[in-house]
Amino acid sequence: EVQKHSVHTLVFRSLKRTHDMFVADNAKPVPLDDESHKVKMAVKLRTEYGSVLHMPTLKENMREKGGPATGDPYGHKQYSGNEGEELEYVITGTHPYPPGPGVALTADTKIQRMPSESAAQSLAVALPASQSRLDASRTAAGVGEIYRHAGISERSQPPGMSVAMMESGGNKNSALVPKKAPTMPKPQWHPPWKLYRVISGHLGWVRCIAVEPGNQWFVTGSADRTIKIWDLASGKLKLSLTGHISTVRGVIVSARSPYLFSCGEDKQVKCWDLEYNKVIRHYHGHLSAVYGLDLHPTIDVLVTCSRDSTARIWDVRTKASVHTLSGHTNAVATVKCQAAEPQVITGSHDTTIRLWDLVAGKTRVTLTNHKKSVRAVILHPRHYTFASGSPDNIKQWKFPDGNFIQNLSGHNAIINTLTVNSDGVLVSGADNGTMHLWDWRTGYNFQRVHAAVQPGSLDSESGIFACVFDQSESRLLTAEADKTIKVYKEDDTATEETHPISWKPEIIKRKRF
Repeated sequence: EVQKHSVHTLVFRSLKRTHDMFVADNAKPVPLDDESHKVKMAVKLRTEYGSVLHMPTLKENMREKGGPATGDPYGHKQYSGNEGEELEYVITGTHPYPPGPGVALTADTKIQRMPSESAAQSLAVALPASQSRLDASRTAAGVGEIYRHAGISERSQPPGMSVAMMESGGNKNSALVPKKAPTMPKPQWHPPWKLYRVISGHLGWVRCIAVEPGNQWFVTGSADRTIKIWDLASGKLKLSLTGHISTVRGVIVSARSPYLFSCGEDKQVKCWDLEYNKVIRHYHGHLSAVYGLDLHPTIDVLVTCSRDSTARIWDVRTKASVHTLSGHTNAVATVKCQAAEPQVITGSHDTTIRLWDLVAGKTRVTLTNHKKSVRAVILHPRHYTFASGSPDNIKQWKFPDGNFIQNLSGHNAIINTLTVNSDGVLVSGADNGTMHLWDWRTGYNFQRVHAAVQPGSLDSESGIFACVFDQSESRLLTAEADKTIKVYKEDDTATEETHPISWKPEIIKRKRF
C-alpha cells in the first residue's frame, strides 16, 4: 500500500533533494577555464580591435619600460613582424604629440605615437599648473581613486555623474561634476480668468460653439436639435435655426462666405445661408453620427469626421465628396484643418492621431502615444505645433511630422475640448465640469476652475463639451451640460504680486508615452 503524505511534506522533500544535489557547489564561483578564456580574449581582440590590427608598428623604448617586454599572458598571436615584443601603433595626424603648452618637442616626442603610462604622467607634471586644475585637486579626488576606494571599476560610473576633464593635457586630474537635470523654465505669468456671464436658452446639453469672424455674434448647437445665434456683447438670443433631427454636434462659421456649417448625430451635414437663414446644401455620405467639422482656411473645402471611423473632404460648392480618409479603427471624434502641411489632423477613439496628406487622401503620420480616446485636438494660432487631449494626458506635438514635445499632466478626467489663444493660454474642458488653464510653452497649470451648475440642475450635469476664445481673445466661452453657455474674462485687477506663480524649478519627469 502506498503511503500518503501531505503536500507540505512532499514539497519539503523535493526541496531537500534539490539542495542535497547542489550543496557541494553552493555559493562557489565557477573556476576560470584557461582554454575558454584564451578563446574569448582572441575573439574579443578580433571583433573589437580587428579594424586597427593591420596598422604599422614601432618598437617600444626598452629603457623606458626597464627591459624587454613580457610575453602575452594569454598566448595571443602578435599581429606584426616584430614577434615577441610589445607593440605600439603610430597615430597619424596633423600635429606632433604632445601639443601641450610650454613643452618643447624632443626627438622622441616628434614621432606621433601612443604615449605610455609613464610618459603621460611625466607630460602632466611638465604642463604648467593652471588655477582650475589646482582648484580641482584641492576639492576633488581623482575619479579612479574614488572608485578604487569603493571597490568599483572606473567604467561603471553612476549615470547621474559625468567626468569633466579640467585640462586637455591628457592628465588624470578630473573632477566629478553632477549633470544638471532638466528643469522647467519659469512660466509666463497669465492673469486668472473669472466667470462673468451665464447664458441660458437651450433645452438640452450645449454640444458645440463657434464665434463668427467679425466677432459680433456666436453660434451654439445643442442636444435639443436647434442651432442658436447669440449676440456676443449682450448675450441676447438673435436667432434659432431648426432642421436637424438629432443632437447637433458641430458648428462652424465660414470666413470666406456668408455660410454656417453644422453636423449632427442624424448623419447630416448642412450648409446654412445666413442671408436667408435657410439650408442651401446637404453633404451626404457619412454612415453614422457626424461628430465634428472644420473649414480649410484658404480653399473652399469642408472636412467632417464621424462615428463611421472616417473623415470626409467635401467641395463646399459642388457638394462632392473629394476624399474619404479611412484608416482609423474607431469613431473619429475631432478634426482640424490648416493651410500648411499636414492640412488635416484627426483624433479618434482608437487612441491614435493621424496627420493626413490632403492631396493624396492618405495618412502621412500616425501618432500612437495616447493610451485612451483622443476627443480633442487644437492647433496653436502662431506656432507650428498642436495639442491633443485624452483622459491619460494632454500632449503637445510639433508639425509636420508629429514629433512629441511634452506632456501636460494633472487634468485627470475625460477631456472633451481644448482651445488656445495667441498669448499661450491653453484651456482644457472636461466631462466632469472642470476646466484647467495652462501656459503653452512650459505646460504649467496656472488655474483650475469648476463653475457651479445652473440652479435647478443636478451636480452630475456639470460637464464642458466645447470651449472657444472669441476673435479678440479677451473672452472665453464654454458650452456645458447644464444647458448653459458660460462666458469668462481675464481678471483686470489681478497682478503678478496679487496672484504670484507658485512655481518651483523642479526636475521634469517627462514621460515619452
